[in-house]
Order: sequence, then structure tokens, then C-alpha cells
Amino acid sequence: METSTSTWIIIVLSIGLFVVLKAKGIIMKHSSPLPPGPLRLPLIGTFTLLHKFNKDPAATVRNIHAKYGPIFTLQMGSRPDIFIADRFLAHQALIQNAVVFADRPKALPTKKIISSNQHDILFGFYGPRWRLLRRNLTSKILHPSRIKSYAHARKCVLDMLLNRLKLDSESSKPSTATITNLIDHFQHAMFCLLVLMCFGDKLDEKQIREIEESQRRMLLSFSRYNVLNLLPQITKILFHKRWKEFLQLRKDQETVLIPYIGARKKAKEERLSKGGNEEFVVSYVDTLLDLEMPEEKRKLDYGEICTLCSEFLNAGTDTTSTALEWIMANLVKYPDIQERLLEEIREVMGDREKEKEEVKEEDLKRMPYLKAVILEGLRRHPPLHFVAPHRVTEDVVLNGYLVPTYGSVNFLVAEIGRDPTAWEEPMAFKPERFINGEGEDVELLLVDVRASAQEIKMMPFGAGRRICPGHNLAMLHLEYFVANLVWNFEWRKPANVADIDLSEKLMFTTVMKNPLKPRIIPRTWTNN
Repeated sequence: METSTSTWIIIVLSIGLFVVLKAKGIIMKHSSPLPPGPLRLPLIGTFTLLHKFNKDPAATVRNIHAKYGPIFTLQMGSRPDIFIADRFLAHQALIQNAVVFADRPKALPTKKIISSNQHDILFGFYGPRWRLLRRNLTSKILHPSRIKSYAHARKCVLDMLLNRLKLDSESSKPSTATITNLIDHFQHAMFCLLVLMCFGDKLDEKQIREIEESQRRMLLSFSRYNVLNLLPQITKILFHKRWKEFLQLRKDQETVLIPYIGARKKAKEERLSKGGNEEFVVSYVDTLLDLEMPEEKRKLDYGEICTLCSEFLNAGTDTTSTALEWIMANLVKYPDIQERLLEEIREVMGDREKEKEEVKEEDLKRMPYLKAVILEGLRRHPPLHFVAPHRVTEDVVLNGYLVPTYGSVNFLVAEIGRDPTAWEEPMAFKPERFINGEGEDVELLLVDVRASAQEIKMMPFGAGRRICPGHNLAMLHLEYFVANLVWNFEWRKPANVADIDLSEKLMFTTVMKNPLKPRIIPRTWTNN
């Protein structure tokens, strides 16, 4: 029953798929054809690609892109998936036709559960509710003034990370000692920071670990339940144990998060009853408790708040920690880049070097090369090679092909950021491509990671109406932590490694196939 490769299951699903498509009128003629792609037979579609896609979607899509061009179609379920790998077509879709491409497809069953029936920001339908939720997040949590209020939390998390790295680096044989669990340290640090922003700054290490373990259980096992999305009327029966297991995972997640939501509500009520004069930093949960759905005239329930909190924690943890590992891997691989970055930090810090101070957030504005390193890391190694799928609100013809309302639209972020028509030597790691001038005249070239009215050259945070609302926060976190990691430690290759392997592997994000295990040596001023 649980063997997804069984021939009879594929036959049953294929016949069912064909019947559903016919019943819904999706198999139809149109004046413009769908973009080209692998052969789509009436019964089995491209089920033959399903195994390859699930195993390595990036490589599968890259090979199909090479064969069929900048826009192509895959159909491995009831609806066609259209992929766009060309930056000009991406700009035409996401910028020139921003509103038409701003919607999301109807969620598959598993995503429906984790999004509270698409009542979140990532998967939510484009409309008044989505705009209210996004506006609440961007104006009350991610606004520059609000971000600044979490500076104390960032400093605490930085100190924790530096102390853990220093302890791990201590060895009786300093020449061979390496940090073997670097990505774990990065993930935990980013998660701590997001938890404090989400629930307030009163949680201890045990509580944070409890929330983190709950989130990662769902995140890392989510792909196991993809089979439930293939003709769910059938697969929920065939794989009933797996469906029950998935629902239990979601229930466990709510069991962990909801008490913290309730505790925050109680603390807020107590503060208000006392006049609300004590020092208080607004958390994401606080804003969600206040929010009212205008059309329904009601507050969010705890399940919906749980969904939005989970989304907030996941969106800013793995993506940022993955980007951080890729950037540090390149600084290890290219010591000359690391040295140039250190010199820039040293110039900004000046006499404060003797005071053993951190690189402060206000210092970052005077470090154009640092920002160039971050931008190059995001261009060369975007944590997400695909943004969440879009849906058009009306049939559109793009590059001569039909983009229908009944399909989904995906953008190949990595391919767009490595386009040789936009970047010289796109596979090289060259922060200098973002820099203009030398010495005191150095300035950062204006490359907008959000995409501009003129063109898209890279889109690590997506583009258009559905761009990641946390892109400014992510840039701040990357700049702040990279600067302080380089300021406090010298990052070197392990003694027994000839070079840093930049091979990729897909998990929740696109991570290093062989995780970075560097040698780190405290800078001279940090030794005492």
C-alpha cells in the first residue's frame, strides 16, 4: 500500500486524473498553446518525471530548461506547472503585469492544512485579507523603526553564537580543529532571533528549543507527504496512515505554539491593566492578537495565529542561515575577499578595535564592500531556487504561449541570477561586480534585489507584489552577522581539505551538499 512506485497505483491515479481534468474542462483547446515541455499523454501526463523531480527538482528543471528554452511546461498532477527561467520574461510577468501574476494557485491538501486554508501571507489568495496580513507584518514588525527595537535581541544572539563558536574551536590541536556543526549553530541563532521577535524576549533556552524542534519536525518531513496531493480523494484512502500522521504533526505544532500565544495575550492584558508604563517591545504575536478581519468582523483564532507565527519563524530561519553558510564558505574559499572585507571593517571601527567592540548596526552603512559580498552570495547561491508558485487572474499570452488561470507559474531564481547576459562570469564569486571606484571613492552599484521598473538581474527574494516582505530584515541580519563573524574570527579551510566544495543539495532550502566545516581562529584582539 505504501509503495508509491507500484504500477497499479500510477494507473489508477492517471485514469482518475484524466476523468477529473475532463470533468473540470481543463483539457481544452486554446488559440495559443501551452509552453513546450516533456510529452504529456492523456492518461499518465509526465508521471515518469515525478521520481526524478522529487529526488532532485533543481537538476530536473535545469535539464528541461536546457532542452525546451526559457519558458516550459511540466504536468505531474492535475494542473500544468509553467516555469520561467528568463529574466526578461520574469520582468514582463512580475513587474509589467504585477497584479495579474500576484495570485496564488489553490493550495494542495497538505499546504491547505499548514496555511489554515490559505489564510496566511505566503499561500494566501491576493485580496483584502492578504493585504491586511501583509501590511500588519511590514508596518508593525518589519518597519525600520520596529526592526531597530530588536537590536538588543540581535546583540544577545550574536554573543551566544560567538561564544559557542569559540568553545567549539578550542582544541588540543588547533591546527586541525574544525567546527563540524556550523550550520546547526547558524540555524539556532537565527531561530532564537525570530522567536524573540515573534513571542517576545522572555523565553529561555529550553522553551526556544521546544519550539524549534516542533518547527523542524514539520519542515524536514513535509516532502514525505507530497504523495497525498496526487488525487487526494484516492491517496487519502491509499495512504491513510500517512495522512493521519501528517495531521498529528500539525496538531503537535499547535500544541507547542498555542500556549505561548496564550501566555503573550495574558501578559499583554496584565500590562494594560497596570497602565502599560513598563518597558515593552512589541512582538509579532501582539500585533496578531489585535488584528481584526474587516469583512468577517472577528479576531484571528489561535489556529490562524499559530499558522502565521510558524510562517514567520520558517521564512526567516533556514533561508538566512543557508545564505550565511554559503557566504562564509566563499570567504573561506577566497581568503583575499575575506581580507579585503576585514580591512573595510577595520577602517570603520578605527580606535574602537582596542575596545573589543562589536560591529554595530550603524557601522554597516559605511561598509559597501560588505554589502557587495552579501549581494554576491545571494546572487550566486540563492537559498531558494524557486519562489512560491504564482497564479494569473486571467489568461495571459507570454512569449507567444498561453499562461492559463488553471495552472501555476514558477520562476527559476538561480537561473535568472546566473544569466550570462546580465553578469560576466556568472558562476564566479566576485563581489567587485557590485562596486564602483576604489579607495575613498568606492560606492555600491545600485542593483536592486527587489527588481526595478527597468529590469530584473537577480531575485533572491522574489519580485513584484509577492516579494518577500522580510527582505530588508534578511539583508540586515546577513550584514550584521557576517561582519561580526569576520571581525571576531579568521576563517580558514580545514588542514586536510584541498578546496571548499560548493556542490548543492536541496532540503527545505538549497544547502551545501558537504556542509562547511571551517577552522576558525580568534582575531588577536579577541584572544584575551
